[in-house]
Amino acid sequence: MLKKNAVIGRVALIIAIVIVVNMISETLYLRLDFTADKRYTLSDATYDILEELDDVITISAYFTEDLPPQLQSTRQDFQDLLVEYETRSDGNIVFEFINPNESEETEANAQQQGIGPLIVNVRESDQVQQLRAYMGATLQLGDQTEVIPVVQPGAAMEYALSTSIKKLSVLEKPKIAVLQGHGEATFSAIPQLGQQLSVLYDLEPYSLTDTTLIPNFYRALIVLNPTDTFPASHLNQIDQFIGAGGNVFVAYSNLQGDLNRAYLSPAPDIGISGWLAQKGIVLGNQFVTDATSASISVRQQQGPFVINTQVQFPYFPIISKFADHVSSKGLESLVLPFVSPLIIQSQDSTITITPIAFSSDQSGLVGAPTTIDINKRWTERDFNQGSQPVAVAIEGNLQGSQSAKMIIVSNGSFAVNGEPPQQQQLNADNINFASNAIDWLADDTGLIDLRTKGVTSRPLDTIEDSTKSILKYGNVLAPILLILLYAFVRRQQFVRKKQKWFQGNY
Repeated sequence: MLKKNAVIGRVALIIAIVIVVNMISETLYLRLDFTADKRYTLSDATYDILEELDDVITISAYFTEDLPPQLQSTRQDFQDLLVEYETRSDGNIVFEFINPNESEETEANAQQQGIGPLIVNVRESDQVQQLRAYMGATLQLGDQTEVIPVVQPGAAMEYALSTSIKKLSVLEKPKIAVLQGHGEATFSAIPQLGQQLSVLYDLEPYSLTDTTLIPNFYRALIVLNPTDTFPASHLNQIDQFIGAGGNVFVAYSNLQGDLNRAYLSPAPDIGISGWLAQKGIVLGNQFVTDATSASISVRQQQGPFVINTQVQFPYFPIISKFADHVSSKGLESLVLPFVSPLIIQSQDSTITITPIAFSSDQSGLVGAPTTIDINKRWTERDFNQGSQPVAVAIEGNLQGSQSAKMIIVSNGSFAVNGEPPQQQQLNADNINFASNAIDWLADDTGLIDLRTKGVTSRPLDTIEDSTKSILKYGNVLAPILLILLYAFVRRQQFVRKKQKWFQGNY
């Protein structure tokens, strides 16, 4: 009887412990995240966005119920993320899951909301069938709606959610002026950058005049890839904007490369180089080359056939070396084609100039003009100039303003997709860097953590040929040596054991 009571008491104690643990878990939320990009940990930017909410946002997740295994994990991750948003928002985020495949009415409603189906191949009973799968969401605040047409896995999931919430919760976006009138990139040429900046800002094209000052309600002025001459009066207008506390982002190439003619040359002087030199920044007249570089497609004749092959092109450096600066936070690699070095010559102690992006330690410099030899065999001697700065941040006493800031990049096209229909998709971190820089200039850095969250590129480190040889032969010889060492140790153990047997020591 006593034994039976003891068993009952233990069972009751275990049940009580389980109940208490569940009650505690309702209020305390803990999840361990061992991923490299912390994709399952909400960023500080998301916490700030959720804390600022003062009204309820309803999230409707349109997900097909029976998704194939490769997509089911995305649905579960999205649901877990929504639970965490709901918990952290103190009830200002509520959500529901809707199966659009349930009826024609719900499917039509999903499509009306802007969520289209994905055609997914599913294997059932040794047959491949096509499934109309839905994986989108809508967010609603009052009469405002934001749509996520397709929920992407990984860190993109949090970025899509938080930026959509930010769009709904911001009552009036600050304005950013995008300079026009000097051959700068137009709005249609920067769809990626424009879309990303539109989360926080209203972008407006702005043309300078000789009489009207740049309005001080603009948080920043963007000068992106100008190609035509700036009159002195226009440069004075920008200086006056800076003197009034305005901030300026300049991305300009003083060199130009023509791949069709295989020719590299200085760009025509449009006045920007001299204007920047007055601020202590000199644009170098040489091209930066880098052992770590992007590839270009080259047409080559092989017998009767012409094929396209990828050739590493040192004139397109991959920039993966960054200073500890807000604008470069979380970046992994940029591609800056035909870039020149930036030389700091400022002697003004009231101005702080910080290089924020550099080429690798294995970099070279090639003077202009010159021709391009696609078949050139590059060696280590071509990359002996060390790391070169290609982007700088300036703050301090600019044009009499103690609060003005500038960021200068010695390449104008790195964030430009080109005019349609000849547009190219750009490296994600190129857009992230431009967006981060403008966030820093506009004093709104809330989404930098989110924007650069997630692994987008992990280029291999460049190593010397001698190190490559050591690693190559080491990979071959090391296993053999380990096996021989193990055999030797086992042989010695066997010999010692045999001697003990002969001596009668069993």
